[in-house]
Amino acid sequence: MQITHNPFNPGAGTPPPTLSGRDDVRENLHNCIARLLLGRHANGQLLIGLRGVGKTVLLERLVHDAEQQGAITVHLEAPEFRSLPASLAKALRLALLRMNRIQSAKDAVIRGLRALAGFVSGLKLIYHDIEVGLDYSPEPGLADSGDLETDLRALLVEAGHAARSAKTVLAIFIDELQCMPKREMAAMLYALHRCAQLQLPVILIGAGLPQLRRQIGDAKSYAERMFECTTIGPLSDVDARKAITTPAAQEGVTLTPDALDAIVEHAGAYPYFLQQWGRHAWSAASASPITVDDVRNAAPATIDALDNNFFLFRFDRLTLPERRYLRAMAELGAGPHYSDVVAAEMGKPVETLEPVRNDLISKGMLYSAPQGDAAFTVPRFHEFLKRVMPDLRLCATTE
Repeated sequence: MQITHNPFNPGAGTPPPTLSGRDDVRENLHNCIARLLLGRHANGQLLIGLRGVGKTVLLERLVHDAEQQGAITVHLEAPEFRSLPASLAKALRLALLRMNRIQSAKDAVIRGLRALAGFVSGLKLIYHDIEVGLDYSPEPGLADSGDLETDLRALLVEAGHAARSAKTVLAIFIDELQCMPKREMAAMLYALHRCAQLQLPVILIGAGLPQLRRQIGDAKSYAERMFECTTIGPLSDVDARKAITTPAAQEGVTLTPDALDAIVEHAGAYPYFLQQWGRHAWSAASASPITVDDVRNAAPATIDALDNNFFLFRFDRLTLPERRYLRAMAELGAGPHYSDVVAAEMGKPVETLEPVRNDLISKGMLYSAPQGDAAFTVPRFHEFLKRVMPDLRLCATTE
């Protein structure tokens, strides 16, 4: 039970020792890439889920899978403080240069790099953060209008022609896609739509919080027909158990049945939570097998780690009114909850709380559920709020 042999790896995007329960998503993308390589159409893929369900880890694995299948990948995180043109320009340049190794694609790649030069020159007055080395001079009239939608469409079309000439697929992976500004998202969707119309081998695989569905639809009315959405949620009971038992067994360690039951119950089968509970149960045990008493003894350290390394980072970004609003929601349970019910819990008119609710949605702490209510984007956040704000009366106090 040496600490250095502890196989559990809780972290932001840190690959777990065993990626359980995501084979169907990987198989689906495999089929999409295969269709595109054959010149057939495939919809983009959206991975939708709460924090801590393993979207980033899964996206990283899908990048690896796509590369192994022969695709050329572009991997971005939708930045909160950097523009899409700045992020995409550098990544597309590298992708085009990789395609340039294929003799049959050289002419198409050169045209793609000229389009990139026009894209940068046309938009750098608007997006001052664009910094990318240029390999060719712009071609007048090619992706250089200064309009993001028009130029991004032209750039991705040329990149798609280069990918087809290189007999590959350009697979664009974007994490935290819900953070992309609406104007930039609309431009990306417009460009991808044109690539699909021309049957070019270009695909977007995005990951984001539940509000991404609405944002995609708001950006372009036809976007719901461009993607297949997969909800990434907690693991099944079988897969949650495998996520604990398989890496432990690889180190020669077993768990008693009641210890495994306790870990899965406490973690709610959420991948990040499973890693934390597995890590601390391992540390609490003196020998194999890990027992339910070890899990019980590990509980304070596990909860402290979740609070300090997962929940508090989000809680600290909140204003006092936002904290009070969420605490009132927590009193009602995991949710989702209607705004008028939350307002009644706080003893305030619902209209006075609407700006707070909207700010919480903008910050990614809440998402609007289909029925018009709102829910936490962070699993078990209501439990944390009761720990950190035990006195409900704080919710009703004034500034």
